[in-house]
Amino acid sequence: MSIKKTKKELYEAGFTLVEVMVVMVIIGLLTTFVVLNITPARDTANVTKAQGDIRIIEQALEMYRLDMLDYPPQTAGLTALRTVPTGVLNAERYRQGGYVRNLPKDPWGRDYVYRYPGQNAIVDVFSYGADGEEGGEGLAADVVNWAVE
Repeated sequence: MSIKKTKKELYEAGFTLVEVMVVMVIIGLLTTFVVLNITPARDTANVTKAQGDIRIIEQALEMYRLDMLDYPPQTAGLTALRTVPTGVLNAERYRQGGYVRNLPKDPWGRDYVYRYPGQNAIVDVFSYGADGEEGGEGLAADVVNWAVE
């Protein structure tokens, strides 16, 4: 048995440049296919997460209202769910530890918007969506607490 191989044997044992390029093209096509199918699912998941966050914030606001006899003032915003707002009446009734463990940001990294009194409901809690601007359509639409589903 010979350890040395001839040039012909070495050439036949390896891959040619064409074979490597074909494999690279196949990998590129598969990657494109996967990315095109996963991206819409991520966008839909972001909207669903925002809807869930808004429901949790609404529940915390309702618990705040029951304890404090009113919703947090507009000037305090949603941070009132974590710490006692300054100058609020009935501060002694504020729940120790607050009403939420942490205030989530929307899936696009921005703070949720809070309005009291609301323009569309008693309180408005919403995200400007993927585009970060008021309005929008489709996945760029605002995610709101007053929309009828």
